[in-house]
Formats: sequence, structure tokens, C-alpha cells
Amino acid sequence: MAETETLESSPHPPQLSDDNPTGNEDQDMLDADKSAKDSDSDSQSDSDSDSEDDARQNTQIQALKTELLNNPCNYDSHVQYIKALRKQGDIPKLRQAREAMSAIFPLSSEMWQEWTKDEISLSSGLDALPTIEKLFDCGVSDYLSVALWCDYLSFVQEHDHSVRTLSAAGISKARNLFERALVAAGLHVAEGSRIWELYREFEQAIFLTIDETDADSREKQVQRIRNLFHRQLSVPLADLCSTLLTYKAWEAEQGANIDGESSNLDGLSPQVASSYQKSLDMMNVRTHLENQISHKVAPESERLQHFMDYLKFEQSLGDPARIQILYERAITEFPISSELWLDYTHYMDKTLKTSSLVRDIYKRASRNCPWVGELWVRYLLSLERGRASEDELSAVFEKSLQCTFSSFEEYLDIFLTRVDGLRRRLSLLTSGAESSNLDYIIIRETLQRASDYLSPHLKNTDSFLRMYRYWARLESTLGKDLVAARGVWERLLKISGSVLEVWQGYIAMESEMGNINEARSLFKRCYSKRFPGTGSEDICNSWIRFEREYGELDNFDLAVKKVTPRLEELQLFKLQEAKNVSVSADDGDNSSRKNVREKRKPVSNLIEEQSPAKRHKDKAKNVKIISEDGEGHAKEPVKVNNKKPDVAASKSVSGSKKENKDAASGKPQQYNDQCTAFVSNLNLKATHDDIRRFFSDVGGVVAIRILTDKFTGKSRGLAYVDFLDDKHLAAAVAKNKQTLLGKRVSIAKSDPKGRKKGNAAPGTSLKQGDNADQTTESSKSDAKNSAEGSEDGFQPFSHHRASNIQLKGKNTFAMPRAVRPLGWVDKDKPKPKESDSVEDENPKSNDEFRKMFIKS
Repeated sequence: MAETETLESSPHPPQLSDDNPTGNEDQDMLDADKSAKDSDSDSQSDSDSDSEDDARQNTQIQALKTELLNNPCNYDSHVQYIKALRKQGDIPKLRQAREAMSAIFPLSSEMWQEWTKDEISLSSGLDALPTIEKLFDCGVSDYLSVALWCDYLSFVQEHDHSVRTLSAAGISKARNLFERALVAAGLHVAEGSRIWELYREFEQAIFLTIDETDADSREKQVQRIRNLFHRQLSVPLADLCSTLLTYKAWEAEQGANIDGESSNLDGLSPQVASSYQKSLDMMNVRTHLENQISHKVAPESERLQHFMDYLKFEQSLGDPARIQILYERAITEFPISSELWLDYTHYMDKTLKTSSLVRDIYKRASRNCPWVGELWVRYLLSLERGRASEDELSAVFEKSLQCTFSSFEEYLDIFLTRVDGLRRRLSLLTSGAESSNLDYIIIRETLQRASDYLSPHLKNTDSFLRMYRYWARLESTLGKDLVAARGVWERLLKISGSVLEVWQGYIAMESEMGNINEARSLFKRCYSKRFPGTGSEDICNSWIRFEREYGELDNFDLAVKKVTPRLEELQLFKLQEAKNVSVSADDGDNSSRKNVREKRKPVSNLIEEQSPAKRHKDKAKNVKIISEDGEGHAKEPVKVNNKKPDVAASKSVSGSKKENKDAASGKPQQYNDQCTAFVSNLNLKATHDDIRRFFSDVGGVVAIRILTDKFTGKSRGLAYVDFLDDKHLAAAVAKNKQTLLGKRVSIAKSDPKGRKKGNAAPGTSLKQGDNADQTTESSKSDAKNSAEGSEDGFQPFSHHRASNIQLKGKNTFAMPRAVRPLGWVDKDKPKPKESDSVEDENPKSNDEFRKMFIKS
């Protein structure tokens, strides 16, 4: 009934249509509802997926933002952050991110093209024109990009109303911009013709707007276009032949009798034909070089070398414009090649020197390779040559100090370059050549900053000493303050008072200024100090020579009186040290020769075959001999030649290590014999003092042993360095591959246990049947211990050696019988019981001996 009412109420019966041929409208409605539900479900699913993508994208953006806050110099994070914001469409944040990155890094041409296109699509009206033009100017100044220049030119022609309407001001603006583009990229062999073509098209558009009745204006414009063709044909570009055909076709349109489809030079003026042929020859010479640098598949190092070869070729021809454009092409391909930037700036310094162009190149170089200290040094010098203001120089100097360099020497070079410039400008002010508010206090503050920052890292180095010497001289000459100059030297003495050159420099300043008494007092302060190498002798002899040249006879006598005992002491110590080294070398040679012989003989035979002289020598050395009982416990030492063991020598040697005092705690330092570093690839001229200075920043050096040749006595480039503990040893090993006296030394932890199985470690006992190599290892250990003793306590070698020789086991040929004097009683031995007593007990008197003989 309801259905009938529905049909009746319908004003029109159901109609058939192409969409509903069956007329089943209810079914169609059901299908439509189902389709709508499916569509809603899909929409909901897409919405959920989009929400997840948005959440993931927001998380990524927040993480990148946090990373840039912590490390604003992370180039990759900047790039990813900009891409994420561009994908999200957050225009204000995207613009801010691009500006932040551009302030720190130069942007690639692709990034500049994206930025300018985004700004063009978002901006409209004349107000946006200067902003976008400024973006283009920044972009073309970062790297050479023909594509970006073409975008710039097209933008101005399209969006600048004055240029678009070809007003006089607009035409002048466009022509100036085209000339800038030609200077920047017109000589680009591969792509430069694109700018030439745009320039010609612009001029031809102007020609079409000139009224036909204005013959003079039309002729001038034709000549302008012809001149552009002539200029382009004189430049070696990749599509030179097609440019010639275009030119001939254009001349034919102007009514010239010339074949526009032929590539020959017929119909051209002699000047044009000659220029074209010359540029064609130049292009043919460069074709193979262009092919090499355009080969993108080749490794970067190979392509960079191709660019360098190309540059050498252009430099041999001597065209600065072509050389510079090739440098710019290379920089675009390899923007962070420090070698390329250094070469580029060096060439521009040599060619242009004071040009503002050179200053701009240095600015770009410092932005691309801020970690190269030499670029900053050259940058400061370039600014000084160009008469830059003090504010600009100061800004560049401060910016350089914010960079991270590979060595502290680079920081020192920048500080000194800044001081040099200040000194030169202050000298000009003093002479009246310039007027400025520059004051010497700036130099003092700069040197003070350098000292505070670099003294923990460069103290005791020659470069640091030169800076202080320079500082003291400036205080006395420019600052006119002798007290301040002395204060500089006194400050350096507190930092590097153990360096001889510091005292010599201080004394030299006082002597040159005629302050004899002050110089003499410095000699009195330092003559008794211990300096590395022959420094102590040198300072003593310098004092005598000083008094001979400057002092009175009484002063000379006093110097001799004080210096003579000191020289004798130093000479005695030198002889003792030489003796220790000689004995150590002899012991090492004997051990090496003995090792070969002992490999074929058992230990017992080796001992029995010793010569009488050798046995006599062993006895004379007061060798302490120790044997072992069955339980492996060492018995009491037995003396040879009825002499008392040298207990004092033994104690002095064993206690020498305990005498090293810890400066911080005041307690004796203990070090492990295994805390030894093996140093190889040493300079053959390296001395103990050189090695000790090399490890001065590590500290904890206990002993140094340089291995020498047994025949010549010269260094073998190898050394062992003992340290107090594992901490100092680890710090020393970390200096591996650093340079000492011009050579990169190798440093590794010495592993005395890493030897053949069966070899005894130093100090272990030798038992019958052991490998004969153990004797050699023991001798090596003795040599090592002797060297340690001589370094620490300067003990005689023979005493130290005797305290470590141990002959144990059954082969005790050198072991005297335990003959005891009559009446000797072992108080520590328990008294035997009466039942355990034997008849043949050792006699206690001569009478008992007689009774025994009488009984027999």
C-alpha cells in the first residue's frame, strides 16, 4: 500500500535512461549507497594514512630542528630540514631555514633555483621584485651557474615592468644585467652560448619595436646585434659552428649577399673570418680537455686532476679571464677542495692583488673551506692590501677563531697575522701616514688571548717561543714599556722555564738594550738549572763569554768561580752516562752472540766451557748467586770472594723507582715495569731529550732507551720508553703517527710476554733442561733493568747488573761450598733431639779434630 501511495504521489512515472536501461531505480539506489559507503571507507583510510605521514613528518622536522640548534654547522641536517619543510608547505619556516643555512654555507645552484621559483610563485607585485632580485644576486655569487643566470635574466624580462615595456630605463637595466652575465659565464666553453643567445634575442625584440620609418634607430640596432654576433664568434665555445650558420642566416635577412646555409667563410669580412678561425682553432685544442672534465662517470680524484691539468694549460697561455672562468667551473664541481681554493686564491693574489674581486674570492673560500687556516691568513692579508677598515679586519679575524683547524699551529699563524697587520698600521700612525683610533692595547690584548688559548697546547715549542719573543720586542719598541717587556719574559719562564732558548732570549733582550746588570742576574738564576742535551754547558759557557765581553774582571772571576764546579759536575755526569750506555750496549752484544752458541748446547755445558778469565770476571763482579731447594723457595744469598753483598747498591737500584714523586699528591709514585712503549721510525738524530719533549704533554716518562748499532754506535731509529702507569702509557700510544723531527713515528705498547713459548721472562730462574734461549732473555732483561736504573737514579751499572743475575739449579760451578767457621751456630735452626744426634756431627773445636784423628 505504501508502495502504491508512493507511485501515485509521484508526479511522473519512472523513466528509462542510458544510465538506467532496466528502469530498476531501487537497485541503483542501493548500489549507489554501497558505493558511497566504500568511498567513505577509502577516504577514512586515506585520512588515517595522511595523519600518520603528517605525524612522522612532524617528528622528523622536530628532530632536525633540535639537531641544528645543537650543531648549526651540520650541512646535511640543513639540507634535510629544508626538504622536509618544503614538502610540508610551511612557507615562513622554510624561508627562515633557507636564510639560516645561507648565512653559514654557500648554497648549490639547484637549491637557489628552488628557492627563487618558490618565491616567484608566492610573491606578486612590484614589492616582491627587489627581494627576488637580491636572491638571484646571492645565488650567482656563490657558484658559477649558467642555468641560474638564465633564470635571472628571464625573470627580469618577464616581471620587471620597465624591462617588459622596453622603456629606456628598462633597456639599460637589462643590458647591464646581460653584460654582468657575460663577464661571469660568457666564456664558459660548454654552456656560455646560452647567455649570448638570450642577449641577442632581447636585442632583436627591441629591433622589432622600432618604427620602420626610423631608419637611423633601426640601423643602430642592427649594428648592435651584429656586434653581439661578432663578439660571440671570437670566443671559443662548444657550438661555434651553429653560431656561424645563425649569423650568416641573419645577415642574409638583412640583405647581405651571403649563403646562409653554408658553413664556409665566404661573404664574411676579413676581421670576422680571422676571429672565427682563431676561436675555432682554440676550441679544437681544448676539445679533449673539455671531454675529460665533462666525463661524470670518472672518479672525483681523476676529474679533479683533469681540471688541474686544464688549468695548467690555460695558465701557460696567460689569459686571466679564461683562467678565472675555468677556476670557477672547477669550484662548482669541487666546492670543498682545499687544494683547489688555495691554488685559486694564490693565482688571483699574484694576478690582481688589491682588486675587490680577490677579496670576494677569499670570502667564498673561507665559507667553503673554513677548516683551512692558511685561507684565513691569506684572507686577512688580502684585506690589508685592499686597505680594508679596522672593523672589517676585526670581524674576519674573530670569525676565523670560531673555526676548527687540524692543528694549534694554524691558530697561532692567524693570531700572528693579525698582530702583524696591527703593527704595520700602528707604525703608519706613528709616522703620521694614517690617522685612526688604533691603539697598541689592541696588540697586547691579541697576544694575551693567543697566550691564554695556546699555552696549554704549544708550550715548550719553537713557535710559541717566537711569539713571546715577538711580543716582548713589541712591548719595548711600540709600547715603549720595558717593564711590560720583562713581564712577558717572566710569564714565559713560568710556562717554559726548563727551555734553554727562553733564558737565552730574555738575556739577549737585556744585553741588546745595554742592561748588563739585569742580564748578569739572569745568568745567576739559570746557570745551575738542568737543561736538555748540552744546554747546561752552553749556558755556563755563555755566562763566561758574556762577562768577557761586557763585565769587569771581578765579574769575570766570579762567573768562573761559580761556573767551574758546575761544568765539572756536568762533565762527570756525562762520563757516567756514557759509561752506562757503553756497558749496556756491550751486554746486549754479548747476549746476541751468546744466543747463537747456546742454542746448540745444554746449560751445563755452557757453564763448564767458560774460560778461566770469564769465571774470574764473574767473581770480580760480586755476583749474588741464589739457588733453589726442592720446594722452589730461594735460599739465603751466598757471597763470592768472601765479600759482603753490596746491600746499599741493591737498595739504591731497587728504590730508584720509588723516588719519583707525584707533584700532585706529594707521595712516591709507583710504576709497572710492563708500562713500556716501543717507538719506531725515529729520526736517527733524535736524542733522549727530543723524545722526552715529544712526550712532555703526556708526562710520566721514567726512562728512555734508544737502540744503537753495535758497530757504529749510531741510533737504529728504535727506542723503549718506560712510563709510570698504564694511563700515561695509553696517552703515549695515542700519539701514534705524530711527527717528531720531521718523521711520523710509530708508537705501540711493548709486550715483553709476547715471545716464544719456553723463553723465560726476565727475572725467572733457569733450571737444567730449559731452552738455552732463556739465558739470552735474561741478559736482555739485565740490559733493560740497567738502562732503567741509569735513567732514574744514575746508579753504577755493575751494581745493578749483579743484583739481577741468578744462577739456579744443579749446575752450580760458581757456587762455593757453605764452609762455616768453627764455632758457628745457626740460631734459627731448632735444636736436634738427643736421639737424633749422630756421631759424625761437625766438630766445634780443634781438640775434637785431634781426638778424631787419634781414634782413627
